[in-house]
Amino acid sequence: MPVKPLFPNVSLAIQILWLFLLALPIAAIAWTVTHEEVLKEPRDYCVHQSQRNPRFFWRKFFFIFTCEYCFSHYVTIFFLWLTRYKLLFDDWRGYLIGGFALVWIANQYVSLYAHLRLDIKKERVEIQEVEQEVKQKKREKKAA
Repeated sequence: MPVKPLFPNVSLAIQILWLFLLALPIAAIAWTVTHEEVLKEPRDYCVHQSQRNPRFFWRKFFFIFTCEYCFSHYVTIFFLWLTRYKLLFDDWRGYLIGGFALVWIANQYVSLYAHLRLDIKKERVEIQEVEQEVKQKKREKKAA
């Protein structure tokens, strides 16, 4: 007896392609909210509330906006609702599997981006050190 496809109209290759594409905006939104300067003031408020609010619920609520991993779950839920993306199954199981897969891929993107930014920052610092040394040597040469 032949096996029925889980999605009769969507191939697994297309589902995987959507997985990697949908994870990009999820990662970008999660990173921007939890790290970029444009949202620094609200994030600082959330950090303060997540550490000092006397109520447990509010501490956890505000913590969501300070952790890219936590926040990516909520962004993923929004994207699942928006796109109706499902992975492997055409029912609630597809949403569940697709949701966790999107979170995982998005966080791989975030990790990769964080490592790239760190490498770029390290290179800039090393370049500045070399430039300082060159300037110092020029000054010493002029003074001599």
